[in-house]
Amino acid sequence: MKIYYELWTDCITKARSLPKNKSDWKVNTLLFISMAMALNLVLILFIISTLGITEKIFIIPIDIFPGTKIDAFVSFFLSYLLPFLIINYYFIFYKEKYKEILLKYKYRNGKLFLSYFFGSIGALILYFLIAFLVVKVF
Repeated sequence: MKIYYELWTDCITKARSLPKNKSDWKVNTLLFISMAMALNLVLILFIISTLGITEKIFIIPIDIFPGTKIDAFVSFFLSYLLPFLIINYYFIFYKEKYKEILLKYKYRNGKLFLSYFFGSIGALILYFLIAFLVVKVF
């Protein structure tokens, strides 16, 4: 939990220091960290399914809009992003717990958050790149 709270301290402090985030830093921090966590979960599920441990990646199927892009976004939101939004809200923002966290954990000038966020995106891209190359070779 220490790394989790240090990540949040880094993200919140950096977001609050930027003038453009004065009014909506809570929403921005919650959304960015939850998105990174959702991408990490997707990556883990892809790796598990590649190893043959599970046959299907868990997703709530949605088919109410014409086309597939909106349905895919809503499915991703409900299956992966929403659970992290709820969990992170209750661990960080419920009853303003972030105030205690900011006092207790060290600020790392945004480097920890940026490493985590871009590392999450990069790992997923790297997985797809490797998967594409392996499929192309065979």
